[in-house]
Amino acid sequence: MHSLRFVAGLVLTGGILTGLATPAFAQDTAPPSPVTISGSVTLATDYRLRGVSQSDKDGAIQGGLTIAHQSGVYVGAWGSNLSGWGTFGGSNMELDLIGGYKHKLADNATLDVGLTWYMYPGGASKTDYAEPYVKLSGTTGPATLTASAFYAPKQQALGKWYRTGADAAAGVYTNPGDKKDNLYLTGDGAFAIAGTPITAKAHIGHSWGNDGLGPNATSAAPTGSYWDWSLGADTTYKNLTLNVSYIDTDITRRSAAYLQPSFSRGQDGTGSIADGTIVASLTAAF
Repeated sequence: MHSLRFVAGLVLTGGILTGLATPAFAQDTAPPSPVTISGSVTLATDYRLRGVSQSDKDGAIQGGLTIAHQSGVYVGAWGSNLSGWGTFGGSNMELDLIGGYKHKLADNATLDVGLTWYMYPGGASKTDYAEPYVKLSGTTGPATLTASAFYAPKQQALGKWYRTGADAAAGVYTNPGDKKDNLYLTGDGAFAIAGTPITAKAHIGHSWGNDGLGPNATSAAPTGSYWDWSLGADTTYKNLTLNVSYIDTDITRRSAAYLQPSFSRGQDGTGSIADGTIVASLTAAF
């Protein structure tokens, strides 16, 4: 009787190599998932929305989650605590629901279109509003430039329902049912500094339209037309990013006088929540 043994994938029969004992199998490799999920949690010293504090110049805890498909379609949600001016209708939270589509125009250029629905859970009605957007980003060397347009069509959450801040504080509508729109244009730049984990950043934006105060003091652009800007830098270690930025607006106390007492820290009628400040934030991505 001949003996049968396997030697290095060959059959040894009676001392003669006769061929492969078993076929070679390709390494199993799972295809990449068409869906990716990403998110982040941020601790910030202040929550500034277009230069205006939404947390009464106090700290904020923020978080977001995005689900993206390889086709370019994505949905997400982002939230932050609120205080003072930001508590539209008595809500202490902002929740943004986001949906959009990203398309690569070239290896270094991306078009992003979508819509954000601003919600204030637990607050009064008439404060939620929708804002479509379009963003065009391009990269050259270590620099990334982004131009964006955000347009909120006419809706009651952005109408001027109060003539004065005192009317808003008293809850007395002087022009109920009013509807306004709002346009916000921005330019952003990021420059990675070679040999370091640091990225320098700059932002400038301009708002037109909604000149608050809407129902329950909602406002996307409290004085109707103003500039906001920031200069700062990121530094990253693994999944942690530390940002420090100087943020400011050209909203003067005179132009914001009719918004008082709401447009001040503690809503005491003094100072401004749109003046220059340094904001630091720490973000953990996952």
